[in-house]
Amino acid sequence: MPNRLAHETSPYLLQHADNPVDWWPWSEEAFEEARKRNVPVLLSIGYSSCHWCHVMAHESFEDQETAEYLNAHYVNVKVDREERPDVDAVYMEAVQAATGQGGWPMTVFLTPDAEPFYFGTYFPPAPRQGMPSFRQVLQGVHQAWDERRDEVTEVAGKIVRDLAGREISYGDAQTPGEEELAQALLGLTREYDPQRGGFGGAPKFPPSMVLEFLLRHHARTGAEGALQMAQDTCERMARGGIYDQLGGGFARYSVDRDWVVPHFEKMLYDNALLCRVYAHLWRATGSELARRVALETADFMVRELRTNEGGFASALDADSDDGTGRHVEGAYYVWTPEQLREVLGEQDADFAVRHFGVTEEGTFEEGASVLQLPVRDGLADADKVASVRERLLAARSERPAPGRDDKVVAAWNGLAVAALAETGAYFDRPDLVEAAVAAADLLVRLHLDEQARLTRTSKDGHAGANAGVLEDYADVAEGFLALASVTGEGVWLEFAGFLVDHVLARFTDPESGSLYDTAADAERLIRRPQDPTDNAAPSGWSAAAGALLGYAAHTGSEPHRTAAEKALGVVKALGPRVPRFIGWGLAVAEAVLDGPREVAVVGPSLDDEGTRSLHRTALLGTAPGAVVAVGTPESDEFPLLSDRPLVGGEPAAYVCRNFTCDAPTTEVERLRAVLSD
Repeated sequence: MPNRLAHETSPYLLQHADNPVDWWPWSEEAFEEARKRNVPVLLSIGYSSCHWCHVMAHESFEDQETAEYLNAHYVNVKVDREERPDVDAVYMEAVQAATGQGGWPMTVFLTPDAEPFYFGTYFPPAPRQGMPSFRQVLQGVHQAWDERRDEVTEVAGKIVRDLAGREISYGDAQTPGEEELAQALLGLTREYDPQRGGFGGAPKFPPSMVLEFLLRHHARTGAEGALQMAQDTCERMARGGIYDQLGGGFARYSVDRDWVVPHFEKMLYDNALLCRVYAHLWRATGSELARRVALETADFMVRELRTNEGGFASALDADSDDGTGRHVEGAYYVWTPEQLREVLGEQDADFAVRHFGVTEEGTFEEGASVLQLPVRDGLADADKVASVRERLLAARSERPAPGRDDKVVAAWNGLAVAALAETGAYFDRPDLVEAAVAAADLLVRLHLDEQARLTRTSKDGHAGANAGVLEDYADVAEGFLALASVTGEGVWLEFAGFLVDHVLARFTDPESGSLYDTAADAERLIRRPQDPTDNAAPSGWSAAAGALLGYAAHTGSEPHRTAAEKALGVVKALGPRVPRFIGWGLAVAEAVLDGPREVAVVGPSLDDEGTRSLHRTALLGTAPGAVVAVGTPESDEFPLLSDRPLVGGEPAAYVCRNFTCDAPTTEVERLRAVLSD
């Protein structure tokens, strides 16, 4: 019989709806039940495409005997970290403080007042490699709760007090200057892997936000080293197994330093961020590889992640059926030489083995290889490559596909809107811009209420129950600002304004200018989460600074500009010390130092050829964080178009920054020069 999770919208929670464990969703009622029964709470946090979450679910939560013990001695609460990043952040901070590490599944034992007192991640069904079994942990915690209650509550209280004392030092509320950005670049250079691209060792994650900083820093200063690190990293990732050489799109991370073997789950946020990075790399260099990867990644998102309602699903699982009924990581993506021969025949299989770096021993498990593009001299026959890819992709599509987490997360859809809008504009792909508009429409229609407050998730056209957090407001505003620049539709600027106003009113400390991940009127947890560092996506803090800055550039609003600059004080403090973990903040700081530039393009109509040429040139400018408005002289869609007439009856572009404007130009080449100066 299904448990209480059967009524939830999260695919992750629904996966546990038939467990014999009597799960509760995160709710006050669950903690009230724990108080009534005088038992602790088992909090289990994971997400749909998490491999070890599935393993622990199968081993323990589907086991009748374990479930009976859990139901007898605990109130059991299951949380999807992607639906409730605030709950996840608070308890992950506690886990990391207590154990020095964290991850998912996260297993936390709480008092009925939601105070944590014992922590872990994955627990096996039997003792293994020094780890106790899950049953041993459950019995030990139950015994401590029954026999040493005072000690347990004292530990819980101390943990909560310690968390409350971990306040963030956000610097002196001033934006980073040349010195701090140069120090950040030097720090990145020290951690850079010159042989393989990327930063640090294994596992290796795509450094999307750092790559944006490097591209912007090069655009502003001409620093060749910054561009070289970005180019080489992008090339190594695109040639590695972390990139899907057949279907496009990136896996979550590489388990090795060489980008060969990925953790095969594909996340919307990674692909949105990397699609935009490669589009920006093409904009800066004209790289054919960057153009191909940007377009293939955009096409992957639209083809495989788009939902029936026009939004984008969160993720594809790492695991899938290997054809024998076993769920195996990577089964959908890997190939043996024999499998290549079955699809391609002997001659083309020999070509594919060389071209994609497939070996007899295999680069993954059980003799299978992850497809790569090893660097080699000479160019492969483009027609043959296309034919081989097409046939392999068709054969792969017959395999059992990985599961898809269909929930639509507001923040990640905002990132996708920005990426698809810009990629569509750069490469003359109106279908991609249309996909961005459709996703933005869904966010307005389903995720925004009458007060422009955001709901974090939806599924199958139904809004979830959880309030948006800072990253939702910031990333959706970022997407709307990009869409406004690309489409010339001022309504997107208006919607972005509603969202950044919420950031000012509900997420910002009015005295210090620091930002919180949850709104002032959100559910009160044991601590109000506040993290300025990037994780898999830009921190809400840095993303909000960027959206505030972009909105201020469009509108001339001093309060939004001041709030952006205050928020960047934390980047001044952390950028020189930990640049790998605050890349988006550094990218926004580059925009502040460059202005950012404000470009207004006016013409007799948006369809006029001269207007379109100037608009496209403006969008292709590499000046960090530049904003673009396009319309007719009579338009009231954008403040930047006010009092901007045609020049001699011709379409014209006006470029301003730091309260100073260049003379308007009607010439594409002149505009290009001004924007690359």
